[in-house]
Amino acid sequence: MRNIILLGMGLCGMLWMRAAEPEMNHFSEMERNHIRVATPGLFSDGNRFEIHLENLPDSAFWFPLQGGKLISAYGTRGGHTGSDIKTCANDTIRAVFDGVVRMAKRYAAYGNVVVLRHSNGLETIYSHNSKNLVKVGDRVKAGQGIALTGRTGRATTEHLHFEVRVNGQHFNPKILFDMQTREPLKRTLVCTKSGSRVKLTPKTTTNK
Repeated sequence: MRNIILLGMGLCGMLWMRAAEPEMNHFSEMERNHIRVATPGLFSDGNRFEIHLENLPDSAFWFPLQGGKLISAYGTRGGHTGSDIKTCANDTIRAVFDGVVRMAKRYAAYGNVVVLRHSNGLETIYSHNSKNLVKVGDRVKAGQGIALTGRTGRATTEHLHFEVRVNGQHFNPKILFDMQTREPLKRTLVCTKSGSRVKLTPKTTTNK
């Protein structure tokens, strides 16, 4: 098992990071082959941490499909676990944040899928790709091309199915973006765990 630590950030809360540089690309068989998995060590130092998106420069926070149009929102069609975004076939899908590729393969209805694990505790999922451009263990930078749009898996048109997850649990991608304008929402997110459930909410005066 790779070493993982939680670094204290004073009033800025907690930021999850891996400790051992040589083990950055070591994932279990479950992590390499399934989308819904827990992140080892994520809550080992408590049941709450903060994600400070407001501190990121523009170059470190990207909408995954530049110029893309939302065609199917999170929660529609009987519990849609992500947002469907469309431009054209074989358009470049870009990493939202810096991260490490945890999974890159063909996976059931997702078709060709890429899963990125980010040091802030989030994971982002990019699927129905015509081609994946990265492999498990690759480090990627925000804005880097990681796949091309397609219609692999259960899809009727070329598009990107984009998900945001914490510890395996999915959340509405609008927690990160204005899905109409494609603008990143630079704010603090509070992540809390109660039993097996995780909540991810924008920070307000009531959840300090």
